[in-house]
Amino acid sequence: MRFGLTFLSTLLCAGAVLGASSPHKRGVFHKVRPQVERRVANEPFKNPELQKRASRWLTDKTQGIGIPEVPFDIGESYAGLLPISDDPNETRKLFFWFFPSTNSGCGEDVTIWLNGGPGCSSLSGLLTENSPISWQAGTLAPVQNPYSWTNLTNMLWVEQPVGVGYSQGIPNITNEAELGNEFRGFYKSFVDTFDVHSWKVYITGESYAGFYVPYIADSFITANDTDYFNLAGISINDPIIGDETMQQMVVALPYVEYWQNLLYLNETFMEQMRKRQAECNYTDYLDTYFKFPPPPGKVPVLPDPYDSPNATCDMLDNLYAGILEANPCFNIYHITETCPHPYSQLGIINTGDYQPPGAEVYFNRTDVQEALHAVVGTNWMQCTDVNVFGKGNNTDYTLRDRSLGPAQDGVLERVIEYTNNTIIGSGDLDFLLSTNGTLFAIQNMTWNGVQGLQAYPSTPLYAPYHPEYNLGALAGAGIQGVWTHERGLTFYTAHLAGHELPGYTPGVAYRMMEILLGKVKDFSSTESFTTQSGNYTGNGTIYR
Repeated sequence: MRFGLTFLSTLLCAGAVLGASSPHKRGVFHKVRPQVERRVANEPFKNPELQKRASRWLTDKTQGIGIPEVPFDIGESYAGLLPISDDPNETRKLFFWFFPSTNSGCGEDVTIWLNGGPGCSSLSGLLTENSPISWQAGTLAPVQNPYSWTNLTNMLWVEQPVGVGYSQGIPNITNEAELGNEFRGFYKSFVDTFDVHSWKVYITGESYAGFYVPYIADSFITANDTDYFNLAGISINDPIIGDETMQQMVVALPYVEYWQNLLYLNETFMEQMRKRQAECNYTDYLDTYFKFPPPPGKVPVLPDPYDSPNATCDMLDNLYAGILEANPCFNIYHITETCPHPYSQLGIINTGDYQPPGAEVYFNRTDVQEALHAVVGTNWMQCTDVNVFGKGNNTDYTLRDRSLGPAQDGVLERVIEYTNNTIIGSGDLDFLLSTNGTLFAIQNMTWNGVQGLQAYPSTPLYAPYHPEYNLGALAGAGIQGVWTHERGLTFYTAHLAGHELPGYTPGVAYRMMEILLGKVKDFSSTESFTTQSGNYTGNGTIYR
């Protein structure tokens, strides 16, 4: 194995695994105890099928170190900085945290996870969504995550582009093609460092990674070099992939109408919004073009809502402002949240976030930065205040990503046709990027010879019943959403998920990864999770 960086190290943390205990007060469920109580295991989370460690990665050039605040075994992992090109004078580097799979049956594959923003750190996904460590907002300490994607595949979380998190250097890009090429340079460095040549690579992410993932995948395809860029599939959750007017503004009012019994907006305000929806031509636009199958041809692009007087056609923000009057702690990423704001150890990313006196952002702690071999003293932010598309001008925010959405310029279509293994998911409780908005963008695409989806997704999505080993990290089971598959593209919803889908519905996301990796056929499968030896029926019995 070749190591090219002094910042590279193994991060090992072994300790006692957390036991399971009931979170409910005694006597509350005096008649019928809830289903989750009957799924609690009698012993801590330990699966012998997942205990073998990937010792091939440990060499005399790495060192062991503990992760602050994490008292349980997370397996073997590596963190540090790698350059975005093989130029020996390159100073721009991306930060990564790499977890070899804990599953001895894992194949030769690497799965990349990217958060969006633009400018937000992928370590937020690592800490709250899909890694061995789960530290949710409002909780005192991290817990072990039984639904970590490291159970299934070798996982790589990357802070990118340059300017994000612990990454080093001055941003010098203005579009996604340039971002894709810089990431390709980083990944080439990663492949050489860890000697994973010709390994399959899956690229996943959420939100603005709806831009990142397809463009990076397209860059991998363009390289035509499977020794370094052996792309096998992509998955994006709650993604921005198209024109924001179509994907956000047009569908905002119908979304609010659907959830009115939860949001409780007054009728006077709603009538004003309905009138504005019609005046902006959004009502007729939806009635004409949002169909399954879609009307042939590209859907015309509506004017930018900010071009209307006083941004009156910005329906998303207009409705958001009204909802905040009714529920001042409304979470645009998960609409069921009410006051108070839960504090997140990731810090503040908008004015609605709460930070108690004396709070310390986890990734800004010196001991954490030392453990991760980041540059100590870095002012780590969950979402940077640097303009990552500023091309060296970090203060001019008129300079922004100039790329069209990947569903607009053929990029996403090319990736679907190349991989025939593309999965797009949506949390139904996400208001920022709603399910129908994503579907509308898909209906404006043509791939493998046909435009759009031919029927609205309706097949029930099944997540396996399973024993719960850790009451700090639970996952629902049974019918959890709907899905469809057409011509190499799978689209699915998670009914109870918000924007950060793997964090809200980890069982659904875990099944999605099994499908992406080819371990399970589709979302209708009722077989157990592939990392469990028994199938739980939901009636208190585990069959082996």
